[in-house]
Amino acid sequence: MDSLLNVLRVAIAAVLIVAVAELSKRFPRYGALLLSLPLVSMLAFAFSWRQHHDLPTISRLAKETLILVPLGLPFFVPLAFAGQFGWSFWPAFAAGVVLASISIGAWLLWGG
Repeated sequence: MDSLLNVLRVAIAAVLIVAVAELSKRFPRYGALLLSLPLVSMLAFAFSWRQHHDLPTISRLAKETLILVPLGLPFFVPLAFAGQFGWSFWPAFAAGVVLASISIGAWLLWGG
């Protein structure tokens, strides 16, 4: 049963990723809307509750997520302004990964 549940989780994640990619081709705003919804978090909380019924762990996960989501937002800055910087996708993507890694790493090192 656990392996079937894991396959379901992977299938749902794959469908969400494909949906965002396809929707964003025609309607970037709607792709962004779907991407910005905390669907993965909601599903993770629901699956975790269904499997373990451990509210203190889910609560801790929610608190950590509440802190880490804003710390990951610097990832989007280089992609959002790649045109103004004269960057192509991969340099902007890499710069975003570096920025998010710095902010999250600093929090893990000093604040967490």
